Amino acid sequence: MVKQENSTILNGLMKISDSEFNLIREIVYDRFGISLSDAKKSLVVGRLQKIIRSLGHSTFKQYYDQLIADKTGQSLNTLVNRITTNHTFFNRENAHFDFFRNKALPELTELLKTQKSREIRIWSAGCSSGEEPYMLEIIMQEYFGNEYGMWNAGILATDISENVLNKAKAGIYSDENIEHLPSFAKKYFTRMGVDQWKVSDKIKKNVTFRRFNLMNETFPFKNPFHIIFCRNVMIYFNQKTRDTLISKFHKDLIPGGCFFIGHSESLGRTQSLYEYIMPAAYRKR
Repeated sequence: MVKQENSTILNGLMKISDSEFNLIREIVYDRFGISLSDAKKSLVVGRLQKIIRSLGHSTFKQYYDQLIADKTGQSLNTLVNRITTNHTFFNRENAHFDFFRNKALPELTELLKTQKSREIRIWSAGCSSGEEPYMLEIIMQEYFGNEYGMWNAGILATDISENVLNKAKAGIYSDENIEHLPSFAKKYFTRMGVDQWKVSDKIKKNVTFRRFNLMNETFPFKNPFHIIFCRNVMIYFNQKTRDTLISKFHKDLIPGGCFFIGHSESLGRTQSLYEYIMPAAYRKR
């Protein structure tokens, strides 16, 4: 007699069969471009079993069937919120922010002056809980000082997860989140209580948060960006998806525009779209 392959509950933990894991893996990849290796099985169980039980399901196959049947997209939204990992803090990989302040911004403002333009377009793609775009905005306001209002500046910040976007919009962070902030940046935060700091409204109003799926076939932007940050996002994608995404970012950058990725990521040695600036920083050819 062939043993039926199915998920079970043992000692309070759900079990996922190979076929069920493949179903979850396929839908996560197809809809969000995220590749789940076999090593991620325990992560999938740990992050999904609570929601599966709350829905009254006893197997991952039942949960998968609901994902497919739900035409509202809400079930998929919940899925990606559970699967994605969002750990970050202010001034993470700080060499990028130093370059942005000391090199990229001066070069960009000189370029725009020659073009008689005052519009600065910066995109934080995969912004997570907001630390990166808020840090960029703080640096811009510090750089321009009293002249900031003369520029049409600000940050577009996007992510696939509504959970982290809601946290980003609230702009409230722990001591641990802000402990790596340079001294000049701390004046843009207000102590809210024990282990809580809030980003000032002066910064928040210039960061626009939007839910956006990087797996969209095309990006809907009318004008290219001067600078794009997409750090520690492509580690979740396979090489084919990374190559496609890198090409799409290239199309939405101005010639000479800067592109930042995470230090654990790479564009690959064979790519010809960008020139190397520094570790995990590139310029559009």
